[in-house]
Amino acid sequence: MGSGVEGLILDTNALSEAAEKNPAIIQILSAAPQLAIPVIALGEYSAGIARSRHGAYYREWLDRLLADSLILDVTNKTTHRYAAIVLELRQIGKPIPTNDIWIAALCRQHNFPLLSRDRHFDVVSGVQRVEW
Repeated sequence: MGSGVEGLILDTNALSEAAEKNPAIIQILSAAPQLAIPVIALGEYSAGIARSRHGAYYREWLDRLLADSLILDVTNKTTHRYAAIVLELRQIGKPIPTNDIWIAALCRQHNFPLLSRDRHFDVVSGVQRVEW
């Protein structure tokens, strides 16, 4: 994204809080020029929707959000960043969940901060985590 447009990547827990209309999240999202959702977080959130008895509501909410968001797909460039993060985390002895390594790789690739409550992202260099 060399357009100079700054974005904000949403982790799965940020999606969940936004769907619940958490005022702190809504304020952060409304200030972001571009929202970006990793396909990994989209899959995790969709799995949660599938288990929810309020699935229709959450699916409709998600569809509205996706209409105005950038979906970040995993590409060959992402895989190189993923591999680098795996090695870095192994060297410092700080493993994090695999899906979160993919999300961190997308953060590095697009150079966008990540909206997440997961502090383990803080050990990944080149990832700026925004907390609410």
